[in-house]
Amino acid sequence: MTPELQKITDRIIARSCDSRAAYLAKITAARGQGRTRGALACGNLAHAFAACDAQDKADLSGDVKANYAIVSAYNDMLSAHQPFQTFPDLIKETARAQGAVAQFAGGVPAMCDGVTQGRAGMELSLFSRDVIAMATAIALSHDMFDGAFYLGVCDKIVPGLLIGALSFGHLPGIFVPAGPMTSGLSNAEKARIRQLYAQGKIGRAELLKAESASYHSPGTCTFYGTANSNQMLMEIMGLHLPGSSFINPGTDMRDAMTRAAVVQLAEAPALGEIIDEKAMVNGMVGLLATGGSTNHTLHLMAIGRAAGVKLTWQDLSDLSDVVPSLTRIYPNGLADVNHFHAAGGMAYLMRELRDAGLLHDDVQTVMGRGLEAYCKDAFFEAGEVVWKDGAAISHDRDILRPVAEPFSKDGGLKLLGGNLGRAVIKTSAVKEKHRHITAPAIVFHSQDEMLEAYQRGELEKDFVAVIRFQGPKANGMPELHKLTPSLGVLQDKGFHVALVTDGRMSGASGKVPAAIHLTPEALDGGPIGRIEDGDIIELDAEHGTLQVKVADNILAQRAQATADLTTSHQGMGRELFSAFRQLVGTAENGAGVFGEDDVT
Repeated sequence: MTPELQKITDRIIARSCDSRAAYLAKITAARGQGRTRGALACGNLAHAFAACDAQDKADLSGDVKANYAIVSAYNDMLSAHQPFQTFPDLIKETARAQGAVAQFAGGVPAMCDGVTQGRAGMELSLFSRDVIAMATAIALSHDMFDGAFYLGVCDKIVPGLLIGALSFGHLPGIFVPAGPMTSGLSNAEKARIRQLYAQGKIGRAELLKAESASYHSPGTCTFYGTANSNQMLMEIMGLHLPGSSFINPGTDMRDAMTRAAVVQLAEAPALGEIIDEKAMVNGMVGLLATGGSTNHTLHLMAIGRAAGVKLTWQDLSDLSDVVPSLTRIYPNGLADVNHFHAAGGMAYLMRELRDAGLLHDDVQTVMGRGLEAYCKDAFFEAGEVVWKDGAAISHDRDILRPVAEPFSKDGGLKLLGGNLGRAVIKTSAVKEKHRHITAPAIVFHSQDEMLEAYQRGELEKDFVAVIRFQGPKANGMPELHKLTPSLGVLQDKGFHVALVTDGRMSGASGKVPAAIHLTPEALDGGPIGRIEDGDIIELDAEHGTLQVKVADNILAQRAQATADLTTSHQGMGRELFSAFRQLVGTAENGAGVFGEDDVT
């Protein structure tokens, strides 16, 4: 372990000492109860297996065979989760062959940011993570289980499943992915078509044709957004089987990986013992080395807190200074995750990082202690998965590089601080010449307001778009990805543009500098609520500063802006989430609703 990473890890361990000890005490007490199925009253147990076949009833009547829960985000509208339709039967069949039983314990909601992008439903997206965590807890609350399989892929689903699973951290658990769809229209062509549409040079029919050629079959979208960042995280943190993240659905290898996960669960340690301070550092390193989704600056904080591990944006920023960028996957490059997998994928990445002292090797995983198993490639032989030493070199150095020759010496994520508060910026897809901008502010209270100004031709100049009242307390912190094409067009025209917001951008945050997740948010009295049109804003991603060039006394004397948020609190189910908006914590603490700890 390099001294820098060890120093950051040590301070996380020290900061988390009391909370981690309390978490471990909780799961130790739960595990101390032993297999609880035998303690259920006969009426309870009869309810629990009433729908089972005779063999499973007989097996569950005793207290000998293990019973595994299946918690799934299956639905057949969303491509990433549609493949899960067949997984429960495969899991049950394999469990029986292993002398165990598996029951479908519960489903969790799965919404797609790609479908809701720019729509009212997006304002439920971040809150869906905590709903999923609660739904996971409900599924497991019947106290019938000796382990669990968690089936999920996309943006809020995997973090939500993991937060819920950590509430039952005394149980072994394995996350089972579904895999990405095969490659479709190239990412370069997709981006080009989107910009042509933003410029009004093509119509909706041509845009839809291109989008349909990109997102064309069952499986995860192939760009490196939050969904595929989730898969990387579950593997590098030891919750997937090695090499399982990016195998396409509907293949023999995919089914073999699912069967292998069932076999491995019997040997896996308690999930709450896997997710500790070192595992969380490994996850942050993986995120930085691969240029992963900015949404994980929220999710990792929330996941850590669920396991008693207190992380901060400063931890991520300091790690970014010493973790090199080893991949170029869209939006940080033109390749997709299938190309990354073919170039060497997770095994090569983890081997490089571990050998360079950039990953903790003394960690628990579902495969046991250490990362050796994760540094091998998975092969399909005689109907089964086997792991062997893989290629020692990258198969495509334009996509995946060794630590000795990285694309960049840093991980492309920065903490910004100044008189507007704290924000994060992803720089890995932003050219160096665009990372420092000083320009007048133009203030908007919604992304639609900015797009209307763009359509009117009012934004053909240097400016910083300030989009406020987009934080979790205001409207659930929707992604503002709809702004990316228009801002990209303006930047390509030679204008100096940037975005400052208390909202989110997409996991596919791209080439325009964006200071996001700004906290405190406008509705919480944050200084972003006192910015006026024409104020000069300086965003310096190289030095980590974000300033409005207004004297402190003048800024403090200004009235806090207000916004009519009525339309964001009604319709499309948003009225059901008023309690969430009242309870939600700050972005740096994960924007969760389960209570907020001081992690400074």
